This record gives sequence, C-alpha cells and structure tokens, in this order.
Amino acid sequence: MQITRKSRRQLQLQNAVFVAALLALVGLAAWLSTRYSIEADWTAGGRNSLSGASRELLDRMPGEIRITAFARENPMLRDRIRDLVGRYQRYKPDLELLFVNPDAEPERVRELGVKRDGELRIAYQGRSEPATELSEEAITNALLRVAHRNKRKVAFLSGHGERDPHGRANADLGNFGAALEQRGVELTTLNLAATPEIPDDVSLLVIASPRNRLLPGEVQILRKYLERGGNLLWLAEPGEDAGLGPLAESLGVDFLPGVVVDASTRLFGIGNPAFALILDYPPHPVARDLASTTLFPQAVAMEVEATDGWQAQPLLTTLERSWTEIGPLDADTLRFDQDSDERAGPLDIGFVLVRERDGGDDGDSKEQRAAVIGDGDFLSNTYLGNGGNLELGLNLVNWLDHDDDFVAIPARTAGDATLELGRTAQAVIGFGFLFVLPGLLLAAGLFIWWRRRRR
Repeated sequence: MQITRKSRRQLQLQNAVFVAALLALVGLAAWLSTRYSIEADWTAGGRNSLSGASRELLDRMPGEIRITAFARENPMLRDRIRDLVGRYQRYKPDLELLFVNPDAEPERVRELGVKRDGELRIAYQGRSEPATELSEEAITNALLRVAHRNKRKVAFLSGHGERDPHGRANADLGNFGAALEQRGVELTTLNLAATPEIPDDVSLLVIASPRNRLLPGEVQILRKYLERGGNLLWLAEPGEDAGLGPLAESLGVDFLPGVVVDASTRLFGIGNPAFALILDYPPHPVARDLASTTLFPQAVAMEVEATDGWQAQPLLTTLERSWTEIGPLDADTLRFDQDSDERAGPLDIGFVLVRERDGGDDGDSKEQRAAVIGDGDFLSNTYLGNGGNLELGLNLVNWLDHDDDFVAIPARTAGDATLELGRTAQAVIGFGFLFVLPGLLLAAGLFIWWRRRRR
C-alpha cells in the first residue's frame, strides 16, 4: 500500500480519535469507581464481611447511625476500628464514624463512662450504647441494644433455692445472666415474700428450678400473674414439685416420673446416660437458625394438654433410644423396663405455649407466651457452653419477651484461621522441604554445570 499525504493524515486522525476515546474511557472508569464499588470476600468464613445476622439487623434500623470511637492518636488502633466499622458502612452508607481523642476531651469521657482506649459509643434515634470490644459481635450487640426503645426487664423468682442469674456457682446462671445483660436485658430477682405482687414493668418471669416448696399464697400470686397475661419461663427438674402443682395444672402440664436417659449418648462420647440430646427442632421462631445440638443433663419429660385457651407445641424432643428411667442411674445395669411406668422415647422435654389475651382499652389482642423446659442445668455455668445451649436460652428469652425480630444474632467466626495437618501431611512437607526440594535444586545446578562443560 502506497502511503500518501492524505492517507497519512487519515492515519494520524484515527490515532488521535483512538487516544481520545481511550482517555475518555479511562476517565469514565475512574469517575465510576468513585461512585460505585465492587467487593468480594473470598475467605472461607467470610470474616471480612458482615454476617447475615448483622445485615438483617441493619435492615431493621432505618435512619442515620453514628459511631464515636474514643481512641488516642494510635494509627494501628484507628486503622483497626476503620476496618471493622467499614464493614457496616459498606452495607449501610448512612452510618457515620467519628474519632475522639480521650485525652483531648476528658470531661466528655468521664460523663459517658468511657473506660478503655478504643471504646465505641453507638448512637441511634436519641439513644446510646457502648461497645467495649472491637469485634462484630460486640458492635452488633450494641446495635441490638440501641434499637430497643424500651428496656426489657426480666425477673427471676428467688427465695426458694432457685438458680441465681448473677451467681458464680456451677449450678447458677451467672454466665447466662451476663449474656442477657450484654444484649440490653435488665435482670432483677423477685422474692414474693418481700414483694407480694409481680410488678407491671416485668416483661418476663423466670422460675429457675426452685429446691424448696413455695407457699400456697406465692403460688396463687404466680397464677394471678398468668391470668393477667404475663409471660413465663419455667425451668423444671425431675422429682421437684416445689409446690408448683397448681401452676402446672393452669398450663396443662403433666411431668412424667423418672429421669430421661438416652442410650445414644455413648455414640457422642458422653459416658453419663442421663444426658438428653436434641438434634432436630420444629419450625418455630425459637428454633430458627438453631442448627447445633443442645445438651440437657438430668431432664424430666412431660405431656401437655392445653386448657384455658392455651395452644401448646413441643419444642424439644429427644431421640428414639431414650426413655424415662425410674430406677437408679447405674450405667452398667441401665435398661428400659417395659413392665414398669417407664416411658419409651421419643420424649418431649420442652413445650412452648401461646394464647390470645385482651390487649386493653384499644381492644387489640396480645399474645401471651410461656415455655416449660424440663431441665435448668442446660443454662447453668457448667453446661452453658455446650453446643447450642446459650443460643437456645437467648432465643427463648427473646421470643417470650416478644422480641422475635432479633432472635439469634451470632457473630461470624473464621473457619480458615488455622491449618490442621495430619502426621502424614506433616511428614511429606517436612521431608520435601528438607531433602526433596534442596536435592532438586542441587541436581538442576549440576545439570547446568555439566552442559556448560560440554560446550
């Protein structure tokens, strides 16, 4: 092709148009990158992204959220806070992060009760809650607390040897109580001898395995509380009536004699057969997203014939290889006796009950809720950390307190934070790096040297 002056000008014009179009495309891409962003989290546990529960919580919080970080001029600490809060900001753009140097504003720090460097204060719709730890769980729990307009008040019955929600003993519920307080629940103990009427501001009453009998007058107060529409969580124990028979009659609950034993526990490495395992759960808000096994030591089975408008649903059902053992709990001689009053599994050790109540002057109906669990040990300090016990307990309290929207908000954990290798894999890697790889490098060097010598 012969190049003429005309063809040269055309070629230059084409090059100029191409360069202009390329620069315009690069500029457009740069402008779009400031307006839109695409991110992908390829970690196995998704630990660089918000968990689904945290995103669901943010969806239920319209409007601006302000997070104030009281952190000194420490680049590492502030970068860590920006990275953690940035996960929330990427999902909710109207979430604002502000930094305050606590040394520069000591009066504000004292007024808010800030105690540590890096503490966060989350403000939403005129309410504020602290987050003392830099983790998704802590921030999400603070968001959960600040989302509640009214503080929930849960009363634990006391004065009859019940489990203490602030106690440190193995049988107490101190760890469970701390988890409830962390989620914005106000805990109080209620002795009916000192307070002969359950206060109206109590949104949930917990009867946690009383060891001593209640007086008939106290039982009557509990029955009036139910008649008034109060919500109830009853943690029962095998063989312990504690004078609560009339209350059980009001709910239509009949406790079966004996202790639930489960022959399947040996398959899970549990030597004590008096442990009931729950693997499957019914479609109920309490069991929503509950996939972990729950463990119940020394449980009592029950049957419920709902009366007085109550509707009952089994929540916790044992495996088929379980039964109610009436005799001694001797692991060597333990067996199901068909000729006795023992009942073969599957057995129900937990029920949830609901009924519609008059909502008051507005005429609206309000659902009254109750739950009867045939064991209180599963929430004790000793067994709370087993399987899904803590999650089940929190779900129960949230549901009974009419807080269905925020049932189960666990923080996402990193599943690929550690690498576990078997002995064979360790031996192969060690032998390979110590001998095979150096040998290959040495052989390659000798081969190159030999080829050069032959030239």
